[in-house]
Parts: sequence; C-alpha cells; structure tokens
Amino acid sequence: MKIHCIGIGGIGVSALAQYYLAQGHKISGSDLAASEITDFLQKKGVKIFIGNKPENIKEGIILVIHSPAVKPENPEYKKAKELGIKLQSYPEALGELTKKYYTIAISGSHGKSTTTAMTGLLLAKAGLDPTIIVGTRLKELGNSNFREGKSKYLVIEACEYDGSFLQYSPSIIVVTNVDKEHLDYFKTFANVKKAFKEFIARLPDGGILIESKKVASKKDAEALKKLLKIPGEHNVSNASCALAVARALGVDDKVSFKSLSEYKGSWRRFEIVKEKPYTVISDYAHHPNEILATLTAAREKYPKHPSTPIRQAQGKRLRARKIWLIFQPHQHQRTHYLFNDFVKVFKKVKIDNIIITDIYDVAGREAEKINKTVDSQMLVKKIGRKNVKYMPIDAAEKFVKENIKSGEVLIVMGAGDVYKLSDEF
Repeated sequence: MKIHCIGIGGIGVSALAQYYLAQGHKISGSDLAASEITDFLQKKGVKIFIGNKPENIKEGIILVIHSPAVKPENPEYKKAKELGIKLQSYPEALGELTKKYYTIAISGSHGKSTTTAMTGLLLAKAGLDPTIIVGTRLKELGNSNFREGKSKYLVIEACEYDGSFLQYSPSIIVVTNVDKEHLDYFKTFANVKKAFKEFIARLPDGGILIESKKVASKKDAEALKKLLKIPGEHNVSNASCALAVARALGVDDKVSFKSLSEYKGSWRRFEIVKEKPYTVISDYAHHPNEILATLTAAREKYPKHPSTPIRQAQGKRLRARKIWLIFQPHQHQRTHYLFNDFVKVFKKVKIDNIIITDIYDVAGREAEKINKTVDSQMLVKKIGRKNVKYMPIDAAEKFVKENIKSGEVLIVMGAGDVYKLSDEF
C-alpha cells in the first residue's frame, strides 16, 4: 500500500510515517524545507519531496496523511481530493491506530514528551514490547521518535491542541498537568479544562486515569529525585506518572526505578549538547511555566562555579556559575495571551544574562491583528531588568560568543528554529 504524508518533517507525522514503513508500506512525503527529520526518513527509505506540488501525489497512493496545519487549499491536498484518495489528518490517523491497541495516552499542558519517553522506554525494558509514538527524538530509539513493538501496547503523546486528543481511544490516560496553553485555539482556560474533561470521558469501563498531582508519594518523590539524571521537580513529577503506569501494568518497582535512573533525556528537553569550554543546553520550553521550571532546574544543577573548589571557600560563599539564556518566543498569539505571565517569569528567574530574540511565527496559526500588538522589544521593556536585552538572533549569537567565558552555561530555548543556534556554539 502506498501512503503519502504532507508535512512529513513534523514530529508527529514523521512518527506515523515510520509506523507504516515498519508495516511494509511504501511511504512518500513532502515538506516545505529539508530538515534533520526529513534526512533521517530518507535514509530509512522514505521518498522525500521538498515543496508541496500536485505532481507529488503519484499513481497508486491510497491514503494521504497530513499535518493539522495543512489547509484544503494546499496543492497536494487538493490533488488527493480530486482523485478521491482518502485523506486523514495526523490526529485522525493516529486515532484509528489507537483502536487497534491497548493505548496509553500521555496528555497534559507540559511534560508530555518526557513522560511519554520515560513510560515507553520503561515498558520496553520491562519486556512489554510497546509501540511508541513520541513528540521528540530519543537516543535510545536510534535518534527516532518511533519504536516498533510487537505487543498489544501503544504509548502515545496525546496533544490537546485543536482538540486532537479527542480522536483517540485510550485504555490508560495520564494527565501531567492542565495549564493556560494553546489559547490561540481554546481562547479561555475554561475551554482548556473542558477539553481535558472530554478527553478523560473517553476512557472505557475499566480504563485507568493517572493524574500527576495524585500519584506521587513523598517516599517515591524522594527516591526519584536522588536517582534521576535530568534535573527539576517537574521531571520528578513526570517520572512519578511513568512509575504509576508501570505499576498499573504490573511491572516490578525494581525494574521501573532502574529504567528511570538510566533515562538520559531527549532532544531539546534540557539536552546538554556541549560541556567544554562552556556548557550549551538546548531546551524546548516556550510557555511561562515551562520556562520557570527549566531555569529553576538549571540554577539547581549549576549552583557554583566549577573552578571554585569547595575547600578554598572556607566559609565564604561560593561563586555562582554564570548562566546565559537566549530565548525565542514562540508564536505571536501565545506571547499576546500570556504576556504578563512571561513578564513575571523573567522578572523572577535567577539567570545572569537573558537575551530575547524576535518572535517565531507559526505558519497557519497566527492572527494578523495580534501580530501587531506585541513584539519582543515590548516584552523586554516591560520586564525592565538590566540583564534582559532584546537582540535579533544573529546579533545574539555574536554577542554571546564574544562574551561567554569558560565554565559558564548557555541555554538556547524555544520551540521554533532557535535550536539551530546550539549547533553554532
């Protein structure tokens, strides 16, 4: 069977493409630009087209899966429609898949990718052999966001945006947290909470609901904090959810704690990409609460300067290791709706030098009238701290390279293309 994917470079569609490839189908796909993901898929045998063109819809294709961002006027979408080829959005296609498995759906405003990764890898090490579809790349999966399993278990990341998770049919639902996120779609926090209630209502009789705020005992939390390689209280919470899933499926705690202790993190989730002469961390955080959690964890992980031996302090306060941040706001609408929350966070965090670059526009998800109401300069001015500056991304790179010193820490943060900067350092 021939399947074509529009927007195949996306973190979700690319995982589904690998699923169908593993099932023996011939896969092709297109995206507007080449990327690490399209290169990876091409090496696995996927036919990749750069650019959306009607001629990419070849004879014999019986299914076209598309990113939710793809509109009906897309030339490939239109061609498939004209030819009567079945069209499915990524959530529709994944939803169909969830009906064939015992599905464990990891949802929440923050922490979905990490919790999905922890859960999937834990179940794999426990011998449950799950299929995994996750919104980040994992070294344990050969730098992929997909794992082919042979059992009945499917572990997926279930995003709430656009009501996507309402397409899924899970047997276990994990809710990491519920926050004011994706307000460009939901408009109000009340609507966010309503969507999560509707999702939870999709559990069948005998289904299992796991909520982070209800699962972590003090004893478990203390144990997890000591053994986790990735920092932060939020990751203790994520690990607690993975542990709860494992217990629900009868996995021995010894196996679970060992697996969680071995988890090294994932792509752009506090990913340490370089450690000498200074440390560079790439992170996906783009919501105020995610930013606060990540930067708090960073300050905890790097409390003192590495060149200051403890014995030399002799009662004197150790010099704190300087932390730099280059942050790229993600989407004008998010910046608009959460403007005051961003201001509060950047006034609060104990980071030495903060550079905020221009807002990253998200294709198909921006409103022109909102674009004109907010920009990064306005955000910096409202924050009003001397150590918070606005710079275009190229200027930020140059400034940091000229001023960062050995032993210091640079965090490159955002959900847009700012992650490419981490390679430049």
